[in-house]
Amino acid sequence: MRRIVRRDKRKAFASNIPPILQEANLAFDKGEYGRAAQLFERIAEGADARGGPRAPLFLLKAGRARLLAGQVALGMPSLKRALEVLAERKQYQRLQHAGLRLVTELNERGLKSEAVDIEILLKINLPSTPALETKEPQTQKPTLPTHCPSCGAALRPDEVEWLDDLTAECGYCGSPVR
Repeated sequence: MRRIVRRDKRKAFASNIPPILQEANLAFDKGEYGRAAQLFERIAEGADARGGPRAPLFLLKAGRARLLAGQVALGMPSLKRALEVLAERKQYQRLQHAGLRLVTELNERGLKSEAVDIEILLKINLPSTPALETKEPQTQKPTLPTHCPSCGAALRPDEVEWLDDLTAECGYCGSPVR
């Protein structure tokens, strides 16, 4: 009986996920990066306009999709805007983490000048405090599914917000993932 109730709750919760988000994540996972970028850009535009908390994530995903589609010139504005939004909101830990990851990804793709642009953006927007320079001790988190069961977004243990010791929140749809 208990299992049925949980399943019904999950189905009801998943039905609140916008179909465009599910479609964008599916396109990204299928390697249809151009289509995924268009969808994430539409989602990001709306989220950014209303000051939505997930706007930076959608902008980052749109920019990454453009990079993977070989459209670097179209992807860089989304990536830069994502970092600017994080800076405006004073989310410095997320800014640092996302920025350093972007620099690494850009360098791996041979996009040295774009990586330098991101490094400059980070230097301008990150405060120089010891709290950001030192890494906090890593605690072992439980293993997550590779994708959110509600929206299909890829989950990375180092990028999700942990609600408790066993539950993380999907950054894209807000669903709890155990």
